[in-house]
Amino acid sequence: MATFLYKLGRLAFRRRHFVALIWVALLTLAGVGAASAPPAGNSSFSIPGTEAQKAFDLLEQRFPGASADGATARVVFKAPSGEKMTDADNKATVQKTVDELADGSEVASVADPYTGNAVSKDGTIAYASVKYDVSGMELEESTKDALEDAAQQARDAGLTVEVGGDALQAVPETGATEVIGIAVAAVVLVITFGSLVAAGLPLLTALIGVGIGVSSITALASALELGSTTSILAMMIGLAVGIDYALFIVSRYRAELAEGREREEAAGRAVGTAGSAVVFAGLTVVIALVGLAVVNIPMLTKMGVAAAGTVAIAVLIALTMIPALLGYAGRRVKPAGAKGRLLGRSRKGEPKPDRPAGQPKANLGTRWASFVVRRPLAVLLLGVIGLGAAAVPAASLELGLPDDGSQPTSTTQRRAYDLLSEGFGPGFNGPLMVVVDAKGSDAPKDAFDDVAGEIKGLDGVVAVTPPAPNKGGDTATITVIPDSKPSSVQTEDLVHAIRDAGGDVEAKTGAETLVTGSTAMNIDVSEKLNDALVPYLVLVVGLAFLLLIVVFRSILVPLKAALGFLLSVMAALGAVVAVFQWGWLSGLMGVEETGPVMSMMPIFMVGVVFGLAMDYEVFLVTRMREAFVHGEKPHQAVVTGFKHGARVVTAAAVIMMAVFAGFIGSSESMVKMIGFGLAIAVFFDAFVVRMAIVPAVLALLGKKAWWLPKWLDRALPNVDVEGEGLRTAGERGSDPDEDRELVRA
Repeated sequence: MATFLYKLGRLAFRRRHFVALIWVALLTLAGVGAASAPPAGNSSFSIPGTEAQKAFDLLEQRFPGASADGATARVVFKAPSGEKMTDADNKATVQKTVDELADGSEVASVADPYTGNAVSKDGTIAYASVKYDVSGMELEESTKDALEDAAQQARDAGLTVEVGGDALQAVPETGATEVIGIAVAAVVLVITFGSLVAAGLPLLTALIGVGIGVSSITALASALELGSTTSILAMMIGLAVGIDYALFIVSRYRAELAEGREREEAAGRAVGTAGSAVVFAGLTVVIALVGLAVVNIPMLTKMGVAAAGTVAIAVLIALTMIPALLGYAGRRVKPAGAKGRLLGRSRKGEPKPDRPAGQPKANLGTRWASFVVRRPLAVLLLGVIGLGAAAVPAASLELGLPDDGSQPTSTTQRRAYDLLSEGFGPGFNGPLMVVVDAKGSDAPKDAFDDVAGEIKGLDGVVAVTPPAPNKGGDTATITVIPDSKPSSVQTEDLVHAIRDAGGDVEAKTGAETLVTGSTAMNIDVSEKLNDALVPYLVLVVGLAFLLLIVVFRSILVPLKAALGFLLSVMAALGAVVAVFQWGWLSGLMGVEETGPVMSMMPIFMVGVVFGLAMDYEVFLVTRMREAFVHGEKPHQAVVTGFKHGARVVTAAAVIMMAVFAGFIGSSESMVKMIGFGLAIAVFFDAFVVRMAIVPAVLALLGKKAWWLPKWLDRALPNVDVEGEGLRTAGERGSDPDEDRELVRA
């Protein structure tokens, strides 16, 4: 591995014009594809294997032409103080609005509030339901404008009017904080390298990689039904890992220069050593993201695969474009220790007056590692107890999917949600649709009535509509209004109670009862994600464990890495619960509405955080293993690993935290929560687990940390992450025949 990457790095350094041309061409091609691609439609949110999805599919079969996946809107009217919606003037205004909405080219139907029993008991609030032929993401802008104009005209007439539903669904915005995150990354890079040129290389390559990845996703969005969130998450992860991977290779390049090697040789060795770590770190991230497919939720699978593709691009760019750009930069990228005069640092070979020549001052990483190996047990206990305390809120974790009630109060969707709750009760925003399949029943109508009667007798039910059969008379829908809000535990209990009652009816009549609707779908998704969490964790951690055994040639080091990850991810989940569910520091994070944590958050965090955690494990511990393999004692190897890697890992973690934290400013609650969760998880994992717990455990284990059974050592392939083979490969120099073979390969 190291020898191949060494040759690749030297080849890219020499053939830099060719390498740069390839990547620029790919970026251009992806950009043209994104610009010419049709707009993305509505992302498919099918959940195979759930009752809600089965009912939805049945509706499409038995109620053809009903536009089950069409966009909906609820135009909610509230009368001025002292008036009622049934007053003549207000009624005329509503009627005019309904007529204007019905004229739309994409409108399937509009329900008049006064003929559809859509006026509150006190007469102050009414709503008109609008059904469209196409999904919310496919609606033309003119249709959305017509909806907003109709609402505004009713406001001008003196009514309070808000619009809910998905008809006004918009692409989420990330806000200015994303730019701030990149700016922070730039500052950290300048401080780390002391050079604008060296700092600019990781940023440039990361932006090119993200540009290719996101443009490719945009180009394929319509064909693959990729949602807008997919590209945002790919950008988030691609930027973070892209900067980090390039940072590690540039840092190793400067270290090789400091040892007196020529620039081409230094580039080859940097890619051969740090590049090997990049490959395996990237592979763990890809495994974790692609592994999301085991959950069997197509939307989550697509998000994971798209983000994994962006990570793969980041790895390839780090291995090829970074050495090419180092060739262009020439002497402007200085050796480590010669950080230039940008930050006022002394150059290599110019010792400070207060220190004798030949006695360089130990860096902070060395001093910290020396402290940890002297007091490993105390550091270990402090780190574990601290993360355990942070994880305590995770015991109160409540899961759900966001709805209009979780949106900021400044949005019309949220205000419409609140008006409907005020006029019709909290459960009105999350009606349950019960589908009764009586095809196997001898008396379908009696079966419909039996189901409706059973539901009316359940606790927590406000209203039950009469069964509405299809033309064939073998299937009917019943709408149930709970007395609790959609995301509550009470509503979840009611869904299970209806399904249990349906089982009793089926035993008597042969009619199958299914519960669907957005609320039931959210409940089924949450349960499916919970059920998949343990198998997913076993699969991803197991595969990565095997991979790390190959990398480190040890049993205990990968085991320690996995246990440390579990600590950091649980602590991160605890922080998410504290902020987004309990409301701690919610104002600082821009969280206007607390509530259940997004259902996919735990499994998504497990996947992404595990991959990122292994990045730091690989980068830091490979340096320790390299020192140990070259003859250093275990404690000294830990210190050496920190001497060379701590500063760079710290910079990489700060950069990744800044990039993730930049997405906290997103208008999309899911993106905001993921941005915060990943940022705090990186903090816990990099600074508590990898910087404290890892060296403490390795110090306690000593030589046992690198133990591997002899039979397993013989069976495992030698990937040479430490670059041992480069000691002879680097002395051979360039071989044109080898270059040609590499190009053909």
